[in-house]
Amino acid sequence: MNSSLPTVTIRQLALRNGQDKPEVWIAYKGLVYNVTNSRLWKTGTHYEHWAGQDLTDELAEAPHTDEVFSKFRPIANLLKE
Repeated sequence: MNSSLPTVTIRQLALRNGQDKPEVWIAYKGLVYNVTNSRLWKTGTHYEHWAGQDLTDELAEAPHTDEVFSKFRPIANLLKE
């Protein structure tokens, strides 16, 4: 958790799925990332992953490490309701 960032709820995150609103957000380990400008998330999906969700558990099966998140700046903390 980063105390200098605002808080986003699971419901707010879900709306940033690349279809309901123009932004594409994903969450990982309690932080929310804006991946709108990533060519890999243009449609709101990245392989079998969907934007607007907490991907923490799914990353364990990904072919890459969490180092991939270093390309993005966190925009909020995720509040699990």
